[in-house]
Amino acid sequence: MAVLRPVPAVLAVMPRGSEVLLVQRRNPPDAGFWGFPGGKVDFGETLHAAAERELREETGVTARALRVLTALDVIGPGPAPDHHFVLIAVLCEWQAGAPLAADDAQDARWVALSDLEDLTLSKDVAEVARLAAGGGL
Repeated sequence: MAVLRPVPAVLAVMPRGSEVLLVQRRNPPDAGFWGFPGGKVDFGETLHAAAERELREETGVTARALRVLTALDVIGPGPAPDHHFVLIAVLCEWQAGAPLAADDAQDARWVALSDLEDLTLSKDVAEVARLAAGGGL
């Protein structure tokens, strides 16, 4: 019997003034929901490199990863969950590019922190966005 383990993944969290860069997910488990660009960490890849790569792949934007903000568990529902991701939120600083949805994102754009409640967000997105913008959890 295979042993299931949590999968490490990164979130590229990039505030800009009173906005944050978000993507609308194309694929499960959060298809249609808005969240941070991100994805699985490749073997041998640092968290910073993974955040920069995922951001570039999903939005075309380049940034410099600065530091880890926080970590979150995303565990599938029920007594026998079908997924468990450990999401490491990495604070990133914009360097170049305008967001354009690519890879597994169906939309990408800057969103005002005051407009977060108007979108269907993945779990903890609003809290992490405010943390990145200096507002705390």
